[in-house]
Parts: sequence; C-alpha cells; structure tokens
Amino acid sequence: MAITKEWQINTLDRDISDGYVVKAIYRVKGLDGETEKDRQTGEVSFTKPEKLPSDFVEYAKLDEATVLNWVKTALGTDMVTAIEKTLEDNINLINTPVQATGKPWS
Repeated sequence: MAITKEWQINTLDRDISDGYVVKAIYRVKGLDGETEKDRQTGEVSFTKPEKLPSDFVEYAKLDEATVLNWVKTALGTDMVTAIEKTLEDNINLINTPVQATGKPWS
C-alpha cells in the first residue's frame, strides 16, 4: 500500500486581546493505506509584531489549511521533508523489520 502523510493542527495558543496566534501544535500522521502506523508531533511559535500586518486573519476566520501553511513555512522545506521522510522510514521498518527481539529457547 502507499504511504501517505497527513498534516493536522492539534491546537493553537493565542493572545486573547486580538486573537494573534502565538503557537501552533501540529501532528503528522504516517498512514499505510488507511492505517496509521506512526506519527510525529511538534510546535511552532510565532513572534507577535508590534503592529498587526495588513494580511492578519482574525482568529475566528482561521482555517486549518492557513495555519498548516504557516507551520510548514516556519519549519522550512528541509524540515518538512525530513519529518515526512522519517515517518516513511519508520513505516517501512514496521512493515519490513530488520531486527527482532527474543531468544531461541523457552
């Protein structure tokens, strides 16, 4: 089956006074077909500027795709690729192990 990676936002921390998101906690599920076999979680902090930018999105109007874009941009292409490769490598080891634990006697 094909290994896929599914990025999601777990939760956000925000400044209550204006809704500025200061931290996003994300997870990336590694799926083999429809079965989750591994996952990675992490967080990205955002520094609030002195003045909100013109493209500021109100907290109530945010969607997951927008925040995931922020997270991936903050992580950078190399880190996103590394996270996804780690998931894929881990799933390949689960599917085709190269080591085992045990003993040959009872």
